[in-house]
Amino acid sequence: MDFKWKCAKIDRNENRKFFNFKNCNFDHPLKSTKTIVFDSKGTKSRLSLASSVSSKSSLEHLLDGCDDPLSQFARQEMDPLSQIAAEVDALNVKSSKKTIVDTTPLISTWNSRRALILNKYTTSERLSIATSFLGTENIVRNQTTVEKVKHRLEQLDDFQDIHYMQNLTQQEYIGKINQLNSELIAAWKTEQRVKSLKIAILCSKFLSDATSVMQFYPSKFVLVTDILDIFGKLVYERLKSKSENEKSLPENFTPDLIPESAKETCLNWFYKISSIRELLPRLYVEMCLIKCYSFINPKEIDTALMRISKMIRGIGDPLVAAYARCYLVRVGILTTTNHEYIHECFADFLNVYHTISNTSIRAELLKQNIDLSVYFSLYAPALDFIVQNYSAYANDLQLNEFLMQCRDKKNNSMLLLTILHSFRPEFISLHAMEIISILSETNSDGITKGILFRQLGNILSLFSPPVEKRVHVFNEAWKSVNTLTNVGEYISCVELWSPYIASNFDINTINSFFGDILSRVIQRRSFERYYNELQGIMDKTVSNATDFHGLLNMDNFLSLLDLFQKDSTKFDVCKNILEKYKSFCINDESETHLVINDPITINSLMCIAKVLNDGVNALTSDDERRHIGNLISFFILRINFGRDFERQLSCYVDARASFANLDIVLHALVNCVNKLAIETRQIVKGNHTKKTSAFVKACVAYCYITIPSILSITQRLDLYLITGQVALANLCLGQSDACFETAIQLLRELPKTFEIDGRQKSSETYLQSYILKFLSLLILVPDSPEKGVLYLLRQLIEQLKEIEYDANQSTQSIIQLSLLDMLCTAAQETYPYKLQNVISNDQLYGSDLKFISEINDIATGVLDELLQILQRMSERPKVQCQTALELFERVALKADLCDDKMFELAVRLWNLSIKNRQMIDSRTHHKMFNHLQAVRGTIKNRSSCQRMDELLNRIKNKL
Repeated sequence: MDFKWKCAKIDRNENRKFFNFKNCNFDHPLKSTKTIVFDSKGTKSRLSLASSVSSKSSLEHLLDGCDDPLSQFARQEMDPLSQIAAEVDALNVKSSKKTIVDTTPLISTWNSRRALILNKYTTSERLSIATSFLGTENIVRNQTTVEKVKHRLEQLDDFQDIHYMQNLTQQEYIGKINQLNSELIAAWKTEQRVKSLKIAILCSKFLSDATSVMQFYPSKFVLVTDILDIFGKLVYERLKSKSENEKSLPENFTPDLIPESAKETCLNWFYKISSIRELLPRLYVEMCLIKCYSFINPKEIDTALMRISKMIRGIGDPLVAAYARCYLVRVGILTTTNHEYIHECFADFLNVYHTISNTSIRAELLKQNIDLSVYFSLYAPALDFIVQNYSAYANDLQLNEFLMQCRDKKNNSMLLLTILHSFRPEFISLHAMEIISILSETNSDGITKGILFRQLGNILSLFSPPVEKRVHVFNEAWKSVNTLTNVGEYISCVELWSPYIASNFDINTINSFFGDILSRVIQRRSFERYYNELQGIMDKTVSNATDFHGLLNMDNFLSLLDLFQKDSTKFDVCKNILEKYKSFCINDESETHLVINDPITINSLMCIAKVLNDGVNALTSDDERRHIGNLISFFILRINFGRDFERQLSCYVDARASFANLDIVLHALVNCVNKLAIETRQIVKGNHTKKTSAFVKACVAYCYITIPSILSITQRLDLYLITGQVALANLCLGQSDACFETAIQLLRELPKTFEIDGRQKSSETYLQSYILKFLSLLILVPDSPEKGVLYLLRQLIEQLKEIEYDANQSTQSIIQLSLLDMLCTAAQETYPYKLQNVISNDQLYGSDLKFISEINDIATGVLDELLQILQRMSERPKVQCQTALELFERVALKADLCDDKMFELAVRLWNLSIKNRQMIDSRTHHKMFNHLQAVRGTIKNRSSCQRMDELLNRIKNKL
C-alpha cells in the first residue's frame, strides 16, 4: 500500500496550556552559574570560576537558550579543568603574599650536591688506584683472643702488599671504587672487620693526593666518602644491635641504656682508629664514626669535632684540607646542634687562604696546564657547603664580620663568590650596597669581576633590596658592569640582571638596558656567538615585566628580537614571548590587558606570531601545531578597537594573510568576524543602514573566503553553518544561501571515520548532530523566488541519499525522522521561533495550499524511505521496534489521521512495535498511550478528535 503523507495543523498554544511547567526545572545541570566567593573577613572578593571573565559574546546573545552548556565549555579558551588548576595556582600565589616568609634558609642536602659534583668535575686523563683488596680472599683460622688482637694490629700496619693499577679511564676508576665498596661490605658480612677497616683506610688515602689529575679531586672525594659513610653506618648498626637485647633502643638513647660490652666494643673501634699512623686516613675514619660516640658519651661528639677541626690544620695541601673540613661539617650537622666547629673550620681556612695560590701551587697548575680559575672552582663544592651551613645559623652581625674579614684578604674573589653562593639571600639583598662596593674594588686572578656581579644579579633578581634602595643598587652595580670589556662576560652578566631590571624598573629603563646590549653585540656581529645568552635575556625580561604592552612598544624590543637570525632559536624565543603574554593576561588582576587596541602592540605581537606561523611545517607535530595555534588565537581574541569595526576587520584581514598555516587561527578569525557582524547588528538593533549592511556583507564574504582554507572538514561544516546563520540574522540572504549550499555539497566529503586519540571512530554521530542543527536552522530560511519551494531542504535530502550508512547504527532512521519533524513544522501557520526582520516561509507563503502540497510531497518521499529502512531492520527486532514506535508517534501526532491511509499506517506501525515489545522497556508503550491521551485533550477539531479516539481504542486492545 502506498502512503501519501498529509501534515496536520497543530495548535501550539493549546499544547502549551495543557502541559504544566510550574514545577519544572529548566536549568541544565552543567549550566555555568555565577557564585560570589567571600573571604574570611566576610568581604566579597571575586566571582567564581564558573562565570566567564569576559562578557557573553553577541553571537551567544543571538542564540541564547539554544546552546547546550557543554558547547559553552567547548568555546572557552581553556578547558574547565585547566582553568581550575590555573585558578588554584593563582590562589596559592595570592595566599603566599599574605603569609610571613620564613627567613631560615633551606640548606641543600649533600645528596642534591653529589650528582652535580660527579657531573661537573670529570677528566679524560688516566688515573691509578690501589688494588690489594680487589678479588683477594683471606683464610680465617681459629685463634686465641690475644692472637686475634695482635694479628689485627699487625694487619693495620701491613700495607706493604699494595699494588696499583695505572692508566685507568674515569669510568674504569669509578668501577674499581665501586668494587672496593662491594669488597668492604662482603668482608663485613663475613665478620672480617679489620679487612673492612683497612679498605676504609685505603680509600681515605686516595684523598691525600690532590695533585695528580687535580680537576677530578671533587668527584674522587664524593666517591670515597660514599664508602666511608657505608663503613660508618655498618659500625653504628653493629654497635646498636649489640646494645639491643629484648627491646630496641629509642631514637634519642642515652649511654646508661648501653651495656658495658657494647661500650667496650665502641672504645675498641676508636682505639683501632688512633693506631692509624697517617693523619688523613685517621681523621677521615674517625669522622665517619663520629656518631658512634653517642654509645659512650654524647658530649664527646662536640669535643671530637673541635679536636678534629684543629687536627686538620696539619694537612699541608689547602685543597685536601678544605675537603676534609667539608666532610667534618657534613657528618657534624647530622650528629649535633652545636655549630662552633663550623666557625672554627672556616676561620682556619681563612688563616691559610693565602697559601692556595702560592708559588708551588701555581707551578703545579702550570705543569698540568690548568687555569687558575679552574683550580679555584675545585674549592667551590667544599667551601659552599661549609659557608652555607655556617650562615644558616649565624646572625647578621656575625655574617657582616665574616664579610669584612673576606674583604681584607688579598685575591679574595674566590671568598666573595663563595659568600654570594652560600650566604642567606636576604642578608645579601639587605647589604647589597656594601657588597657592591667590595666587589667593585676586587681585582684578583682566577675569578673575574663579571662572574661576581653575575652571581649578585642572580640573587637580587630573586630577593630584591628594599624599595628605596633598588635604584641606587642598580646604578652602583652598573658602573662596574659597564666596565667589562669582554662581550661574552658582559652578556653573561647582564643575563642574570635582566629579571631584576624587568621587575623593578619602568619601560624607559628596560629600553635603555636593551639599547646597551644592542650597542655591545652588534659590533662585528658578535651576537651570533651569544644566542643562548640573548635568548635568556629575552625570556627573563618578558617573564618578569610588569607592563607587557609597554614592553612590546619599546623601540629596542623588536630590534633585539631581530638579532636572532637562526630560525629555530627565533622560533623558540617568539613562542616563549607569546606563552608569557598569555600567562600575564590570565594572571592580571587589574584586567587592563583583556583587550588590545594599540596598533604598535598589535604589530609587535603580529610579527612575533608570524615567526611561529612560518616555523610550522610538515615535520611539526600535531600537539605543537595545536599549541602554537592556541597561543596566536589567544592574542587575536584580545584585539578590540571598540566601535571602530572597519579597523578591526582590516586587522583580521592582515591576520588571515599572516597565519595561513594554522587551522586553529583561521577558525578563530572566522568566529571573530562573525561576532563582529553580530555586534554590528546589535548596535543598529537589527535595522541596518546602507553602510552597516555593506559592512556585514563584507564580514560574511571574509568568512566565506576563509573557511575553504581550513583542512578539517568538520570545522568547515560547522563554520559554514554558523556563518550562514550570521548572514541570515543580518538579512544577507544570498550569502546565507551560499553558505548553506556549500555546506550541503561538502557533506559528500565527510569521511566514514575520524581518528580520535589514535583510535578510529565513526563519523555518523557527528553527522546526526550536524543534520539536526541544520534542520532547526532551515526552518528560518526563506525560499528564494528563483529556486522553488524548500530548495535547500531538497538539496540536503538528495545529498543524504548518497551517503553510505552503517547498517548497525540508527543514524539514517534518526535523520529521516528529523526530516519529518522539520517538514511538519514548516507546514504550520506560524513557526515556533523567529529571527528579527527575517521573513520566514510561514509569512512568505501564508500556508498557501500549493506550498503545503509541496511539503506533503517531500514528506511522502521521506516516509517511503523510512518504511524501507524498517523493512531492512527485520534482522534487528529491537531497533525495528524502537524505530516503528518513533515513526508511529510522528504519524499519530503530526499527520492528518482523517486520511484513511495515514490512520491505517499508524495502526500498522503500532502493531509492528508491539510485536517485539519484550525487547525494550515494558513501560514504553504505556507511556506512549498516556501521552496520546493527553494530546487528545488539546485537539479542538471534532473530526480529528474522533479519529484520535478511534486510534486510541485500536491500540489499547494491543497493550
